Amino acid sequence: MSLEVRTVAASEYPDWQRAVDTGFLRSSPLADEVLAGRLANIDLDRTRGVFDGGRCVATFRSFAQELTVVGGARLAADAVSNVSVSPTHRRRGLLGRMMDADLAAAKERGDAVATLIAAEYPIYGRYGFGPAAWITEWEIDVPRTGLDPRWRGPEDGGRIDLVDATDVAEFGPALYERFRARQPGAVTRDDRFWRISTGRVPERAPFESPFWAVYRSPSGETEGLVAYTADANWGDGKQPLNMVSVRQMIALHPAAERALWRFVCSIDWVTTVRTGYRAPDDLLPQFFPDPRAARIVTQADFLWVRLLDVVRALEARTYPVTAGLVLDVQDKAGPAAGRFRLDASPTGASCAPTTESADLTLDVRELGALYLGDESALRLAALGTVREERPRAAAVAESLFRTPRRPWCPDVF
Repeated sequence: MSLEVRTVAASEYPDWQRAVDTGFLRSSPLADEVLAGRLANIDLDRTRGVFDGGRCVATFRSFAQELTVVGGARLAADAVSNVSVSPTHRRRGLLGRMMDADLAAAKERGDAVATLIAAEYPIYGRYGFGPAAWITEWEIDVPRTGLDPRWRGPEDGGRIDLVDATDVAEFGPALYERFRARQPGAVTRDDRFWRISTGRVPERAPFESPFWAVYRSPSGETEGLVAYTADANWGDGKQPLNMVSVRQMIALHPAAERALWRFVCSIDWVTTVRTGYRAPDDLLPQFFPDPRAARIVTQADFLWVRLLDVVRALEARTYPVTAGLVLDVQDKAGPAAGRFRLDASPTGASCAPTTESADLTLDVRELGALYLGDESALRLAALGTVREERPRAAAVAESLFRTPRRPWCPDVF
């Protein structure tokens, strides 16, 4: 029987979600109220499936998103999620058909980039996505940090307060908007995100309410937020060996971040802290007298970016130096293919198609990896995935695209 690739009707959504769960190896079905809540918050026109004899065997969904780029601009993005192919239908080009349809619609809609969190590394480069922001997770051996166990609060005159989910629902969205305005790689958090994280919307697992704490400045302004859970582990000698797991932490400046980490590491009975996914160059280890107390347990690619409109994307971000560069962008799928001249300076940038000779030739996936400032053009040239057509062109690209601090996306989507 022929395979049908198309958008999903509301009546087919439960079967589509079953196929998602099959692809992600989740055997427990969602409760009816969870299904209804999810259906109410997805765009069926952007929800695709592959059907074999009426049964959904592959899934794909996208939704509107904003991506913060270097310099703070917010760029319209096509966020890709819920990608799966059932094990009975692998290697038939089903993902490619769904991806091509979605990216074409995104380009037509006017989205400048597409984004996703890759479950597997090798898949998405062939669709033009590049790993644009990485993550690191640390495990902190609290007794080894060298922190003073007599700590009573922030030294800068601020304070740490415990709050409840109702408080977070009120001030959390505005705090996050201030945070993402200055964090390249951060993406939109909609109202549903906050309703789920504060337990107001049922999800797959029973909700485990985290503890919430905020940092308030000496003037009383809320400038940082941490959510964490804790286990109840006691050793054989009746010694507490509890571990705190940080679910999320956002801070508007290093003093707030330092104070929140100091607070988490000062909780009685806690000997270990798992940080959750942070930027690879997070300040965290250096907050401790002994940075070796923070041991890396995860380091991996996270946010992938695919340019759809090269001109808009390159003009949206800022650049630290004044320079010009002609990029020959290779794109088998088409949306980003072409030769473009970028003229950039700290005060602004212009980009336009050109017939000039190229300085640098690269695939759109490499441009995605460079876009937020995380990857090195010199490194890619050494690897042979970027080709210099003019001497020192990779060095010019390095000076333009690379940023002093690495981008970070705090959210899975």
